[in-house]
Amino acid sequence: MFQHETVLLQQTVDALHVHDGGTYVDATFGRGGHTRYLLAQGQNLQVFAFDRDQSAIDAGQKLLEQTNKKTSNHLELIKANFTDLASALDNHLIDGILYDLGVSSPQFDDPKRGFSYRYDARLDMRMDQTQDLDAYQIVNTWTAQQLIQILHRYGDEKFAQRIANNIIQQRSNRPILTTLQLSEIVNNSIPAAARRKMKKNPSKKTFQAIRIAVNDELSAVHDSLEAAISLLKPQGIISVITFQSLEDKIVKQIFRQRSMDKAPRDLPVVPKQLQPELKLLTKKPILPSALELEHNRRSHSARLRIAQKN
Repeated sequence: MFQHETVLLQQTVDALHVHDGGTYVDATFGRGGHTRYLLAQGQNLQVFAFDRDQSAIDAGQKLLEQTNKKTSNHLELIKANFTDLASALDNHLIDGILYDLGVSSPQFDDPKRGFSYRYDARLDMRMDQTQDLDAYQIVNTWTAQQLIQILHRYGDEKFAQRIANNIIQQRSNRPILTTLQLSEIVNNSIPAAARRKMKKNPSKKTFQAIRIAVNDELSAVHDSLEAAISLLKPQGIISVITFQSLEDKIVKQIFRQRSMDKAPRDLPVVPKQLQPELKLLTKKPILPSALELEHNRRSHSARLRIAQKN
């Protein structure tokens, strides 16, 4: 059984100010930590939980049955990318939406999923295992320039060109099949002096970059947030946890842009279309407490941002 400890659990859900009879969305169900806590905050709640990973939907069936049979709340699990919020909800207006971005612990900890350089497994990294594109295809078919681009953009990898060139050279002899094969190529591409200075595994940035490319994560976050904001009721609240700087930058920019006053300063009455769409409830992100950092090592990079619909 894979264990998943939910990050910033209470802060994320409590920020939604859950009220009886409200409608809420967990855009990243995972193993249901936030959804389970959300359901405990009120009665006659309608909760829609999204995940594109079938294993997450399967794992949530017990919670689904317990909720719908034994409580006044109603839970609906939806296997879909969170970019499909608007269509899946048929533009239903929502009181609160939460996101817990990134890869869940069960995905990382299952060697068969091919997310981690800690296990030897076929290169995969798909959050939705029904999609065609996987890490194997990227590593073995993309051009050197394409590889360099994603390593720079998604991994901020200083040695992107060396890594990409060595991938091309290695795969010309035989396909690169597994995570440990790729990790070895990355390690051998980074100068020994640079490796000695690294506090983290030398493969971390490369694996992150390829995973983001496989799942089109950054575009998905941008598009989903835009849809989520449009679905919020007036005074509705959105909570978003990120785990890496590129995602956090997207959330920060969208929240900031949607909270800016568009009206000229000398305008006596501001028309509705010029009023800010959002109100920032967190000028700076909420970080995990020292206690949470001590008990959950995967919370160290978590950032929580919250905004409210005007």
